[in-house]
Amino acid sequence: MLRGTLLTIAGLAAGSALVPASASADTLREALAQAYRTNPVLAGARAQQRGTDENVVIEKSRGRPSVDATADYIEFVKQASTSFTAPERSVGTGLDLGVPLYSGGAVKNAVRAAETRVAAGQAELRATESSLFSQVVAAYMNVIGQEAIVGLSANQVDVLAVNLDATGDRFEIGILTRTDVAQSASRLALAQGDLQSARANLISARENYIQLVGEAPTNLQPPPPLPGLPATVGEAVLIALESNPDLIAAIERAEAAGIDIRVAGAGRLPRVSLFAGGNYNNFLGTLGGSGGGVAVNPPQGQTSAQVGVRLSVPLLQGGLTAARERQASAFASAALEQVIAVERDVIGQVRSSWSSWQAALAIIDSSQSAVDAAELSLEGVRAENTVGNRTVLDILDAEQELLGSRVQLVTARRNAYVAGFSLLAAMGRAEARDLGLFPGEQLYDPQTNYEAVRGKWWDWERTEAPTTTGTSTVDIPAPDAEIPGEIQGPELDRRPS
Repeated sequence: MLRGTLLTIAGLAAGSALVPASASADTLREALAQAYRTNPVLAGARAQQRGTDENVVIEKSRGRPSVDATADYIEFVKQASTSFTAPERSVGTGLDLGVPLYSGGAVKNAVRAAETRVAAGQAELRATESSLFSQVVAAYMNVIGQEAIVGLSANQVDVLAVNLDATGDRFEIGILTRTDVAQSASRLALAQGDLQSARANLISARENYIQLVGEAPTNLQPPPPLPGLPATVGEAVLIALESNPDLIAAIERAEAAGIDIRVAGAGRLPRVSLFAGGNYNNFLGTLGGSGGGVAVNPPQGQTSAQVGVRLSVPLLQGGLTAARERQASAFASAALEQVIAVERDVIGQVRSSWSSWQAALAIIDSSQSAVDAAELSLEGVRAENTVGNRTVLDILDAEQELLGSRVQLVTARRNAYVAGFSLLAAMGRAEARDLGLFPGEQLYDPQTNYEAVRGKWWDWERTEAPTTTGTSTVDIPAPDAEIPGEIQGPELDRRPS
């Protein structure tokens, strides 16, 4: 199978056959790189993952020492009638230290669950990137395909306009009838309508490209061959079961849900903590009184300190712990079922993409044969018309058949590339690291942020104000349906060697 040759889809870019090379041109690699750097959906998913990283620190904090400082100022507005040394006011400060020693495994397992969910989130981030790239590839190929179809449609209008003029001339000299002229005019009108539809589709394709990439498409070039396509559907399924990011994320989340059961069960176990504290009170010179007729001036300040160990044993919680454990178990069961559901979906995606890819390759071959045959047929019908064996309607039908074959060829080449890339995405091999978008450059690695924050303790560390990396498209002019360069319709149906 000529997989490598077909998947370059250089023939689809009749784009490159249709549109002469210019100084300004975009490649698929550039489009993917631009989306990787500036697409707001991907940037938002990265920020969301950085937020998920903090859950590990949050859970760890529950098992770390805590220190609280208190201060109070009190005015005693009414004193006890039996008090001889009642103060009028006081100022107090206190310092309390708490150190969890044992929590029944709740903290340890909560940290493990959070770490597992970080891994799940990283896999989901891979899936977001892969999904974005699949959309960009489809948008890129849609623009190329629609440009080719607009070129073919415009060429068809030109051909039919010439046909109408020739038919009118032959009618004037009595060779053809008014019916022949009407048939030619009807086909021209239909072709003009098809051209307007094709232009509208091209504008829509360019708008979708701008939405995903953040830039307007400029003379898109033929895409490169797709790397790492499997030889069989079975091989593709095996790779997907090992590497598909959605499946990896589902497995990680199921593992985290299983750990949650132990976290919930820890609610019935004892807790041990160490505590220490100190207090200082000052009555601001208002503590005083008399005894036996002798003035007494008691100290105005006093301090205290304490240290101890606290044991807390839950005896009855109204069924709370058991309910939480049952709930966690049910959620874990749901997560395990989700793994099977995602696995089924992945297998279905792989097999469907494989089938679409193979079908598109076969359609390319048959469409190319149809184009070749339609060209010969049109030449023959025109030749036979000159000797009176064919009518004008026969020529119009042959021209329409050739146009349909060319459009089908363009569409099949587009579909083959998109299906091939979708297959790579389902296999988990359609990310920046797999496509070599930035040779020699460091890719975004969510693990870097996780390693940076997972061990942080300091409460007073400030984070930077939120910013955006996604770019706005408000200043990009609305696209039109113009195609740069002269359209050379017949070049479309030539497959590159």
